[in-house]
Formats: sequence, C-alpha cells, structure tokens
Amino acid sequence: MKAHPWMANSGGSAKEEMLAALGVNSVEALFAQIPEDHLMERPLELPPQLASEVALSRHLDDMLGKNTVFPTGACFRGAGAWPHYVPAICDEVVGRYEWQTSVFGSPASDHGRNQAWFEFTSQIGALVEMDFVGLPVYSWGCAIGHAVRMASRMTGRRKVIIPEIMDPERRMVLETYCEPVEMARHIEIVPVKVGADGAMDRDDLRAKVDGAAALYFETPGYLGVIDPDPGALCAIAREAGAEAIVGVDPLSLGLLEAPGAYGATLAVGPTQPLGVHMYAGGGVGGFIASPDDERYAREYNTLNVSISETRVKGEHGFGLALFHQSSYGMRDEGKDWTGNSVYLWALANAAYMSAMGPEGFAEIGRLIMARSRAAAQALDGLEGVSVDLSRPVFKEFVATFNRPVAQVNASLRAAGLLGGKDLTGEPGIEGHAALFCVTEAHTEDDIDRLVAAVKEAVA
Repeated sequence: MKAHPWMANSGGSAKEEMLAALGVNSVEALFAQIPEDHLMERPLELPPQLASEVALSRHLDDMLGKNTVFPTGACFRGAGAWPHYVPAICDEVVGRYEWQTSVFGSPASDHGRNQAWFEFTSQIGALVEMDFVGLPVYSWGCAIGHAVRMASRMTGRRKVIIPEIMDPERRMVLETYCEPVEMARHIEIVPVKVGADGAMDRDDLRAKVDGAAALYFETPGYLGVIDPDPGALCAIAREAGAEAIVGVDPLSLGLLEAPGAYGATLAVGPTQPLGVHMYAGGGVGGFIASPDDERYAREYNTLNVSISETRVKGEHGFGLALFHQSSYGMRDEGKDWTGNSVYLWALANAAYMSAMGPEGFAEIGRLIMARSRAAAQALDGLEGVSVDLSRPVFKEFVATFNRPVAQVNASLRAAGLLGGKDLTGEPGIEGHAALFCVTEAHTEDDIDRLVAAVKEAVA
C-alpha cells in the first residue's frame, strides 16, 4: 500500500497493526454504531491527491489568487472585524520563535509566556476598570456566550435580556451558547426594544428584566451608536438581581467611560482592534472581565494567570490559577469548554496596548470619532444618501440609499473600494441601508475617494 505523502504511517502494515490492536478486522467495524441510512453509499468525490510539495504550493497559490484583497484604506466594512492599523511591533512579537510551542495553552511552567499573558490581562483590566480578566476566547460572540452562562450559574436563572438590534453573527453565537429549549441548561433570550435614538428602551427593559440572569447590551452598539447613560441600564439590571454585562470596543475607552466605572458587573468585547489583522474574521479574539471577587472567579472557563512573590525578595512568578475548573482540568464537568484559543493574539494585544499607553488610546479614540463623523457628514450631504447625524456614533454608522445596497457596493467595488455591510431587512432598519466603518487607518483622501465613488453610484 502506497503511503499518503503527508502521512507516513498510512502505508505498509500500519493499518493492519492498528486494527489488530483494536481487535477488529476492518475499518468499517469501527463505525458499526452509525445507522445504515446515515452512511454515504457513493464514493466521496475528491480531487486527486497532490503528490509533491511543489504541486501543493502551486495549488494554494492558485486558490488564494482568486481572492480580491482591498488595501486597508479602501476597506469601509467592519461589523465584527475592523480595518485598523497594526503596528509592526505586533507582528514582530507574535512571529518570534519562542512562542511557537506545540500546545500554547498547556499548564506547564513557562514564566516568560505567563508574564506576557499577565500583562495582557492587566492592561485589559485597566481599560475596563475591572480587576479579574481571563485569557481571550475565540471571538466577541464567544465572550458574550460565556459571560451569559457565567451569570446563569451565579444566579440560578435561565433568562438573558438583549437589545433587539444586535449584530446577527454575535446573536447567533449567543443562541448557540444558550442551547436548544430541549436542553436542561437552556437559557431564554428576551429582546428589548431599541428607541429612535439607538438606545435600549428603559421602560421595556423594566417590564422584562425580572427573573433574568443577566442584561447584555453594547456601547458603542452594533450600529455604532453610543448609549447616553449606560449606568442607568446597569442599575436597572442590578436592582432586579441580574448581572449587567456590557460589550465595549476597547479603542473607544480612550474617550468613553469604562464599564467598571458605571456599574457593569461583567465586561466583554473584541481584541482584534488591538493589533490583530482582520484575517477574514476568523479567530479574532474576545475578552471577559469582572470584579476580583471569588463569586465571579469561580465561574470563569478561561485560563487565568496570577502573579505571586517568590522566595527571592523583589522577584515575582507567574502561573495559571483556578486551572482545575476549566475544561482542561475537569473536561465535560468544567465551566464551559476552554480549548486552544487565540492566546498568541494576546501577545499582539499586549504589545499594542503597551505601545499605545493611555495617551495613545485617547488620541486614537478622538481620531476615529472625528474621521467617522466627517465621513458621515460628507455622505449625508450627497443627494440620494441619508445619515442620521443627531446621535453620536463611534467608528461605524448607518447610511441609507435611494437604491439597493448591492448596486451601490458593486459600483464601489468597481472603483476599488469595499463598501459597507448591507443591513437591508435587519431589525430597526428601514429602506436600503449599509453599515460603514471609518477608523484611524482611513485618511482624509480615503474618505474623499469614498464620497466621490458613492456620489457616482447613486447618481
């Protein structure tokens, strides 16, 4: 039997030896528990295997060559992964060979790695003004799901309140974490109305919050809107005995008040804006933060890093804490599944936050606010385009057009620009609308180019 070029043990007598060790005569016997009607009866249509590394490299190049890659300044689409500038130091740090271990999430003593992770958690904690931060999970949506399940375990309740206008992808992830209604640990998701100002309706919230494990809302929200008084929402949740979970864009915290300062009990958000490329929106990271209270700490599913003095005066050591409660320590009995996550990106995040510092966060926050506002005003000035300028937004805003967004975006694409996300038909959206994203990576010339292209698209 010829071995597969990438699996040396696939040829020779390896298969017979493994079957003999298992006490079976065929590979099919290993799948006897699968019902007959679930088995494929026809051959699986696969392309011929590639016999050389040269052929494989050529194949991958051909596949990747089909992608259209937009320069950062030509990309005006966010909605989950945003076009931010990634400092060279971030790529340099994560590319160092010291981090290239086979299992990056292992509990083995590795003081350099653990200290780098501790710096990440400390910096996120300073941003959100909370003292306990776990290592990042796969995405913002995953962070929401884990935080909601933490709240459910702490309160013993099975209901979470969310705004009716929420990123569809993040909501789908939350629905997955809340499980089907047939499951014993199902959590009911109850949406609350969002007013014309883009903020959660306080009266509707009060009518629905009783018996909830948590309230979840975002500021800035999915459509970029900044809630005028997030502390009031947190107070309503706490008065009902629910956890107040707030989703935040970390780059907004150079301008906006931190969730820990206005009464949030859990904070979540994306880590991709902190020195991570967009990477097609996959594995971009999400953080979870809370007060440094045992009630919260005992419910984290993440890897958690702690610092301690050593026997040597002035020396400190770093290690994983509460490891036993993770899925690494307790498998299916752990506090949700942990799994290998975006731990390498935590190092990029730490490098980014260290390089920025408090002044850098304030500066980038002002810059993003100013440039997104300038783009919104310029687009609103075009005939056939409308933008609501009455409410403050951060980084993203909604533009309504006199024609289908698909037509507008096709015209922008022909001009070498990636337009906003098509929102048509989503909750709270009327007419043909798109969500545009403008960040510090966009120059005034980029914005002028966008406005000129949109003007031509709607003419």
